[in-house]
Amino acid sequence: MIKKGIGRQIVMHYFIVVFVTLFMVELIFSLAIRMYYYDTIYNHMSNHTTWASDYFQKFVKLNADNDPHYFTEMLDAFELKDTELLILNRKGNVKASSNPFQDEKAIQTSDVLQAASGSVGKWIGRQPSTGEMVMAVSSPLQVRGENAYIVRYVTSLEAVNSKMMNLTLLSSAVCVAVLALVTLFSIGLANSIVKPINNIRAVSAQLAKGKFDTRIEGEYRYELGELASTLNYMAQEIVRSNQIKDDFISSISHELRTPLTGIKGWSETLTSGGFDPDETKIGMNIISKETDRLIGLVEEMLDFSKLQQNEMKLVIGRVKLQELLKEIMLNVWAKAEKKQIQIKLDDQMDKPITVIGDANRLKQVFLNLVDNAIKFSHENSWIHLVINPISAEQVQIEVVDSGIGISEENLSRVRDRFFQVNHQGGGTGLGLAISQQLVELHHGKMDIRSELGAGTTVSVTLPMPIHDPENRDEEVEQMNSEDQN
Repeated sequence: MIKKGIGRQIVMHYFIVVFVTLFMVELIFSLAIRMYYYDTIYNHMSNHTTWASDYFQKFVKLNADNDPHYFTEMLDAFELKDTELLILNRKGNVKASSNPFQDEKAIQTSDVLQAASGSVGKWIGRQPSTGEMVMAVSSPLQVRGENAYIVRYVTSLEAVNSKMMNLTLLSSAVCVAVLALVTLFSIGLANSIVKPINNIRAVSAQLAKGKFDTRIEGEYRYELGELASTLNYMAQEIVRSNQIKDDFISSISHELRTPLTGIKGWSETLTSGGFDPDETKIGMNIISKETDRLIGLVEEMLDFSKLQQNEMKLVIGRVKLQELLKEIMLNVWAKAEKKQIQIKLDDQMDKPITVIGDANRLKQVFLNLVDNAIKFSHENSWIHLVINPISAEQVQIEVVDSGIGISEENLSRVRDRFFQVNHQGGGTGLGLAISQQLVELHHGKMDIRSELGAGTTVSVTLPMPIHDPENRDEEVEQMNSEDQN
């Protein structure tokens, strides 16, 4: 007995479909066999009655009712093997019969009534005297164009019905055998489906308990194979995410501890007193710098949280791209100067470029990209900011550096949250993830190309406003509306 579940459902569905199909086939087969045998018997008897009606003209005799030998001669002439022959008058009374035990009552079956009206009639039913199933075929015999007598052939259907019953039982046995084979096949099919499902379910239960090193073993085909691969991939990603989370916690703990240690140390030192104004000023500057660093870390995590929860709101307006990039260059100038890195704006346009977006968020994106380029560039190297219009509706900004580059293995993961190529470089590992999402909020695209030891190029594609001044405000309102939704 198959236990309750999807396996039983598969077997039951197969069983019901095949059972109904075989039942319909058996029913149609039985009706076809019955029609074939009955029609064959009827056609044989009907043809003989037609012949008898035509041949009867040789026996036409006036006042035949007064000649007892007349009907006997008709019986001898019209007899048909394995049938009972009756000669009736128009009222159904028996004038002569090949059966000596024939009841003398008038016969009023449908075949006699049809013959009396001038057509060949057929009747199937039980013989009143014997109770057996018979078929009767009657045809009129005409004298001078009028129906004078009726010739009626009656044959038993018991032998035919017995043969049809045997054929029906044989076909039913075949159907039962087919149904049994299909049931066994469906059980095997159900097991082939249910077994991997149970395996996948067991592994899923282990994953739900936190055993993320569990994997689905075996090669499954089609959708089950895809499901198994998806669950294995999910487990792998969970393990990776947990590792990234652990690395992030370790990194952020270090990032928070460093400025807090500096703030605490200088606060206690300054509190003890006895320092000259210059030393006090140095301590206060360190406290202010580390505080800004803490604020930056907290804001970065808050921004990421807002992006994950789709709560980031943009203040959309027209942003002058060249001015934005020049402002960023001024912001990072001091940091670049320490490493003797030259930052250059390579503008391919002869006129100012305007994009539609949030100036502060776009500044955050490019500031992060340039800051990363400085962080991972060698001393005495260069960084280029390239503005390149790629169509009338889009502009591409590239941040190109000649730094250490990114390996092919890390390049596909560098935009993942909490991922850091170099854990010693500091940071939360959220910068590129936030930048990616901010660019997408501006209906743009960010691509990264890099070669280890040769440098990195980050391309940001942003939409440009329609040149028709009358439509610019409408475009700003549309982006604001999309952002709110």
